Order: sequence, then C-alpha cells, then structure tokens
Amino acid sequence: MSHPVYRQLLEVMKKRGGDFSGMDIPEFFAMVEVMFTPTEAEVNNAMPKGPFTAEQLAQSMGRETAQVQALLETMADKGLCMALRMGGATYYQSARFMPGILEFQFMPGRSGEREKQLAKLIYAYKKAFDAKSNVGAPAYPLNRVITVERTVAAGNQVHTYDQVQSYIDRNDQIAVTTCFCRHAALLRGEDIHGMPNDVCMQFGMAAQFAVERLNGRMLTKDEARAVLERSEQAGLIHMSVNMTEGIGFICNCDRWHCVTVVRALAKEKPALYFNSGFQPVFDADKCTACETCLERCPATALTMGAEDVPVVDLDRCFGCAVCATGCPTEAIAMINRPGFPTPPKDNKALRAALAAGAQG
Repeated sequence: MSHPVYRQLLEVMKKRGGDFSGMDIPEFFAMVEVMFTPTEAEVNNAMPKGPFTAEQLAQSMGRETAQVQALLETMADKGLCMALRMGGATYYQSARFMPGILEFQFMPGRSGEREKQLAKLIYAYKKAFDAKSNVGAPAYPLNRVITVERTVAAGNQVHTYDQVQSYIDRNDQIAVTTCFCRHAALLRGEDIHGMPNDVCMQFGMAAQFAVERLNGRMLTKDEARAVLERSEQAGLIHMSVNMTEGIGFICNCDRWHCVTVVRALAKEKPALYFNSGFQPVFDADKCTACETCLERCPATALTMGAEDVPVVDLDRCFGCAVCATGCPTEAIAMINRPGFPTPPKDNKALRAALAAGAQG
C-alpha cells in the first residue's frame, strides 16, 4: 500500500494537467516513490499556483523557512520543481509532469543509478498511461513542427512563427541541454541511431533554469544556429509548442524515442496531429532517384513513384523538411500546405483549443 502522501500527489498532479498528468495505476506509484521522498511529495502537494518564495510556502505549511528552503533547493536540483531568480530573490514554481518533471530528470545528462531506475519507471508509466488513455484517438495537437526555412520555395508565405531563426533573434538567453528522450533511451540500453544528444534548446527564463539547475549551457546566437544546423544534418525534426507567441523551447526530435513523434506515428493519419503547415515538392529534372529522402523521412511518408520521382503521402508527412535538407541534388523544396490553420496565439488560446479538441 502506498504512503497516503503519494495518493495525495496523484490528485495534485491530475489537477496540474499537462501530459501524463496522473493516473491511478501501479506504474504511477512505482515511479513517484522513487522520484519523490515522502517529505518532498508533501512539499510538492502544498505548492500554490504561480511563483512563490520559500517563506510563503513555509508559512502556509506551518514549517520553518530554513527547512522548507533547503527542501525546495534540493527539489529544484532534482528537477521536481522550478526555481527562478527575479528581482534579487529566488522564486519557486510547481511543475507538471510534461512538459516538466518527467523531462527534467534527464535533461542534465546524468547517468547514475537513480536516473537509470527512473528511465525504466517513467517509460513503464508512459506506456501504461497511453494504453489506458486510447492515445490513438484524435485530439488537438499540443506541439507543432517548425520546417527548415531555407528549404521553402520562393513565393510561399513564411510567418515569423515558422522561422526557427526568429526565436534565436528575439531571445538574449538561449541554453542547450541533453535531449531527455534520447538520454532516457540510452539509460534503458536502447540505440539512438547516432543522433546528437546535446540539442535541446530553451529560451528566456527557461534557459536560466536549465543552466542553473539542469546542467545546461548558455549559447551565443551563433552557437545556437550551429546547434540547429547540426540537428538538421542529422535529420532531426524542429519541434515546439503549438502556439505563435511565448515559445520557451525548441526540441530536435527523432522518430524512435521522441514522445510527440512516436505518438503521432501511432495515429492513422499522423500529419493531422503534428505538422508545420508545409509540404515537399520534387523537381523531376534534378531528382536522381537516389532514395536518400525516403531513408531520412521520419514519418515514412515518401515512396518512389513510377517516374522515379518521390511521391508524398500527405496523411503522414509532417512537413519537417528533413527530406529537403538531405537531398544531395537540392531537388526538394517546401511549399505552403493549403488550408493549414494558424496556430493558437498563446497559452490561453492553446488551452481553449485543446479543450475544444478533447470535447470534439
């Protein structure tokens, strides 16, 4: 029988929402009992919405500030909550499982026994959660692909939110951490197919937290562009949250381990739930039928047509441009996908769209 504090933690994580928010299954309790000590779980359960100081939380819990401060510091270092410096003071904030705690466990790139154990426990929880949640059912996309802008054909509309470079230009704080999906896979003994691991990018306050607590490294703008270039060469997909403003991260995802990509590929028509709003076109005169694009395509959306020119299945194509960036003869360009909707503006609009999608 689980400690009552973990039963309370289940209800708290359900209320926080987000992905894998909390489910009353054995895998949940096996995971959180390793992730949180009973005292840490109690502190987690007492956290209010929004930023708070150690003194404020201690007051609400009837504890000494120094004791609560020490616990919060330990929890922030373990990725169980967030800690941010604002106006000369340290503020803490509760975190969801995803995006949040489940990712924070592996972003530092640590490979101790605790991390190896959690890699297996978190994977088991996610698998059990998806099995009981009918993950194949349609839902509004939480995340979106950002195509590689330099592959877009002239004359096509490219919004600011479609440009990875724009996120680098508008942020002074940019950090890089270990890819949590691939690092967790390595800890489970899985093959990551030679993909680079130090390519997860955070912006603004998220970058500060990543550097101070998650073993992240601050980047110059040139270094950030180099990370994106390396990701594109490897055939990774640029991905972020499905909104146009307030983007705090860019992940560079593979087809084998990234939760978002794997979940999309489990659907009958993956492109409906994970897309950039662009699609590839092929220049028959330049194409040599080398099939490099077929091998690189993360969605396996390409087949070789009768005329020795690739054919795209738009029900599967993410519009990521991985095919175009790898084409040795530059025979592939990206064009606007007709009728593709504009992403929600911000978190509030995204939550409304998610709610509507869940109901629909």
